[in-house]
Amino acid sequence: MGRSARPDAKRRAHLFGLRAEWLAAAWLLLRGYRILARRFSVAGGEIDIVARRGDVVAFVEVKARPGLDEAAIAISEVKRRRMSQAARVWLTRNPWAMSATLRGDAVFIAPGRLPRHLPAAYLLDID
Repeated sequence: MGRSARPDAKRRAHLFGLRAEWLAAAWLLLRGYRILARRFSVAGGEIDIVARRGDVVAFVEVKARPGLDEAAIAISEVKRRRMSQAARVWLTRNPWAMSATLRGDAVFIAPGRLPRHLPAAYLLDID
């Protein structure tokens, strides 16, 4: 079951991630956010969701793990830098957002649990 099992496991993991992003977007919508972008990707980084509520524009990382605590510790420093890079590019393409409060949020997803939204979960380096 060596090589033939790997693509199937990779596919399941990818689908689990897509489902988690969908759940996170729905959770944010229920909380009054408007989704501005999903899976915004540039060379060097990706943002799962860009959302707005009031004067806040949130660059949201979605982490899905077997448990919420595992998801909460899954945002590495390398990932933060890549998200900040993508946020800088998104802001150059959406200059209206520079006057907003910019935040690095996270939504943690675990099977059988409600999503957990953590505002200001990580610092954005966008200067």
